[in-house]
Amino acid sequence: MFDAPLNLKKSRILISNDDGISAPGLKKLEAIAKKLCREVWVVAPEFEQSATGHSLTLRSPLRIKSAGKNRYSVNGTPTDCVMMAMNKLMRECRPDLVLAGINRGSNVGEDMTYSGTIAVAMEATLFGIPAIALSQDIDEDHVKTKINWSSSEAYAAKVIKKAVSVPWPRDVLINVNFPRVPKTKVTGIEITREGRRKIGDEIIESSDPRGEPYYWIGAQQNSARYPAGTDLAAIQNGAVSVTPLSLDLTHRATMRTLKEAFTK
Repeated sequence: MFDAPLNLKKSRILISNDDGISAPGLKKLEAIAKKLCREVWVVAPEFEQSATGHSLTLRSPLRIKSAGKNRYSVNGTPTDCVMMAMNKLMRECRPDLVLAGINRGSNVGEDMTYSGTIAVAMEATLFGIPAIALSQDIDEDHVKTKINWSSSEAYAAKVIKKAVSVPWPRDVLINVNFPRVPKTKVTGIEITREGRRKIGDEIIESSDPRGEPYYWIGAQQNSARYPAGTDLAAIQNGAVSVTPLSLDLTHRATMRTLKEAFTK
């Protein structure tokens, strides 16, 4: 179990993301963290790395650039950033807590398996550091509509404080999603389980000037209603979703079934 409560005022926090070093959500989380702890470090991708999952860069060199005091960019994935922070930049002063985000868009349901934001928290957990991933749900037409960060700005500090006030297992990370409603319309904070929705069901085809085809993977297919108790239902109903995720993907009931099958 991670030690709890964590004394945030005496803690060092590392922040990373998958939207990149210049992302507005990262800057908002950095400002929130600076009010909570004694020291904040940022090690984030040089460019956006959304949907890179828990991938590493193994076939090309990584480069680190300074972006200010205790702020660095890495020309790699979110996982690369955590590795460079732990094994290089912060090797002699490792963080007490890792925060990922605030991501532009929710990370709920099977989004988690694609998410670079979740990967930051996963990698930190593998290093034995407690980690919290934070994401802001947004309108589907967010390119034309300004993102409303008010729910994450209002609730992030509270969620972080509550999460680190209790112990959780060393193979567990915390996934937080803020609803796309003004802070005054947030209905509460819910402890949830992972939901499920279909993603990538639509493949959009077009062709380049030479007539060669190319493709885009379409957006998620949203349901009218999601099952109660899930992360999807929580943010759909205007609540902040807090989901504990385990690195152990083993399904023990199926283990027993397979053991029976293989011993016959």
